[in-house]
Parts: sequence; C-alpha cells; structure tokens
Amino acid sequence: MSFLLFMDESGQDHKNSPYEVLAGVCIEDRDLWNLICEVQDAETAYFGRRITPGTLELKAKKLLKRKTFKLAAQLPGLAPAERTRLTAACLEKGDRARGTGVVDSGATQEELTALAQAKIAFVEHLIELCARYRARAFASIVDPDAPKPAGNFLRKDYAYLFERYFYFLDEQPGDGVGLVVFDELEKSQSHILVDQMGHYFRETAKGRMRAARVIPEPFFVHSHLTTAIQLADIVAYVVSWGVRFGRMEKWRREELAVLAARILDLRHRAYRGDGDNAQPVWSFAYLDDLRPREERVGQ
Repeated sequence: MSFLLFMDESGQDHKNSPYEVLAGVCIEDRDLWNLICEVQDAETAYFGRRITPGTLELKAKKLLKRKTFKLAAQLPGLAPAERTRLTAACLEKGDRARGTGVVDSGATQEELTALAQAKIAFVEHLIELCARYRARAFASIVDPDAPKPAGNFLRKDYAYLFERYFYFLDEQPGDGVGLVVFDELEKSQSHILVDQMGHYFRETAKGRMRAARVIPEPFFVHSHLTTAIQLADIVAYVVSWGVRFGRMEKWRREELAVLAARILDLRHRAYRGDGDNAQPVWSFAYLDDLRPREERVGQ
C-alpha cells in the first residue's frame, strides 16, 4: 500500500490572494485511477462534454472567480439535465466565437447562467469525490508578509506540510510509503527544491526519521496532464480565498464558505504524544514567519 500526495500552490505571485498556500491532496494508490475516471466522467455530466482537451486545465481561478458566482445568481437553480444542455450550448458558442475571432459569442443569459451554475456544482462534486475516495487534504497557509529565511534550505511551509504527511502515513497500517508529486516548476526552481528536500531528509534528524515513510525525492508532472494535480489546485485556491481559522484574520470571499467548509472536512487529524497527553495536530497549518528558530533568535 502506498499513497501519493499531489501538490500545487496558490497566491505565490503576490498579487491579490490574501494568503500564500502550499496544498496537497493525498490519495491511496488503489483509489487513484477510479477517482480520475470519475472526475473525467463528471466533466461530461456537468458540462455536456470534456472541458480539458489538449492543454486546458481545471483551474480554480477560472472555475471559481467572482464573476462565476455573480452569473450563477442571475436565475434560480436550473434542473441538472437542463443545466447541462444549456451549458454545452454556451461552450459551443464560445468555441465558434474564438475560432472566428468574434468577441461576443452570442450566448444567452440563460446559457451563461447555466455554465456558471455548472462550474460551481462541478467543483462541489469534485470535493465530494475526494471525500468518497478517502482523500486527505494538507496545506501550509502563509501570511504574505511573513519574514522569509535567508539560508538555502527547505522552507518551513514545506517542512510543516511534510511533517503532517508523515503523521498521516505513520498512522496507516503496514509499512506503506508516501510519494510526493509536484506541479512542475521552472527547471531551476525544481532543482533547488530537489536539493533542499534531499538535505532536509538526509541531513536533519527529523527528516531522516520521516524518510522512513516519505520518499524524499519528488516527482514533477505537467498539471494539464495530471488530474489529481488539478484537484490540489482547487484545494489551494479555496483555502487561500475561503478557509479561515485560528489567527487567520484576512478577509475572505463569503461565496466560497460552503466549499471552504467541505475542504476543511478533508483535513486529517493526527495525535502526537502518549495517553491523556496526546495532542491533536491538523493537516492544515498557518504560518506567519518562515524563518528557522536560529534566524529568529534575538528578534
């Protein structure tokens, strides 16, 4: 038995996102293909066709942007079959417009509303699928003003997420291991991350211990070719814009509240310590300082 942790980021461009998020969706190997098939089948069920041909992706910033919720609220909720029919018509008109260079696709208000409602319902269904297949969500949530480390070593948001991943794996029966799968970064960044992870898992005491369950070298994939990375993208986006707990005080988009609550249900709660002293450790961690302890001393 093994698990795969598919990882993506949100808010690292430091533009409008309230928080930077490093997120992962953990899926057991035996469940992965069935989950992928259901996600792809859901595209057809909700949109009347696959919406990810070629290099297109299920990007949360497109599916869940503010305009989507505004358009979805134009009309009462449509019946699923009618919504799918109108959505397919809307997408077809959009394809024809792009092919001829026309700006206005000519889609009706009802068709645009159907497409928006389908996007929201589709994401809700994806989260339900994750729960059905016992997927677990992990996230390191970073204040954009958090002080950054000066040294060239694994950042604390990565270390915290791998720590929670190890706690999850350590509770699983048998001696199964966990793999880490990243959305491909720019090549030099990928090399830096590989080196930093190698140092963490080989040169630190905690890292060496956790390497017993977490394979230290990550795999890099193209997100538009890897369905589960796109699930991680949705988790990262909803966490940044909608999840709030503890000391997270930045504003949030209230229209994402339902999705945020369902994402929180995908967290894993581990217990560390013995007996009555065992303390819960959730798979979501908030960080307002990324520097290691030695850099913070004397501040």
